Amino acid sequence: MADNVPELTNREFESFTKEGLVLLDFFAEWCMPCVMMAPVLEDLSEKLKGKIKIGKVNFEDNPQLAQKFSISAFPTFVLFKEGKEVNRFIGAMSEDEFEEKLREYL
Repeated sequence: MADNVPELTNREFESFTKEGLVLLDFFAEWCMPCVMMAPVLEDLSEKLKGKIKIGKVNFEDNPQLAQKFSISAFPTFVLFKEGKEVNRFIGAMSEDEFEEKLREYL
């Protein structure tokens, strides 16, 4: 993935999600649907720049965050607004479908 979608650690999580609309991608490197979603997230990050921040959390590197949000399937996308979870989406989807789901929160 390019640098449009930063990979977050436990330390960065709180400051990244506390303001505005934020989408986090909980992923695993061995997960093929996760790999397929990487370019979709890059495109959406560019397309929705200034409206939503998109970040990613590697499950294996940050198991505490995955446990905190009860992540049990990959990819899981958790949407935050002002630091609070407002929705989550599980599994791969097309860019158009994903964008449509996000637009209702913009």
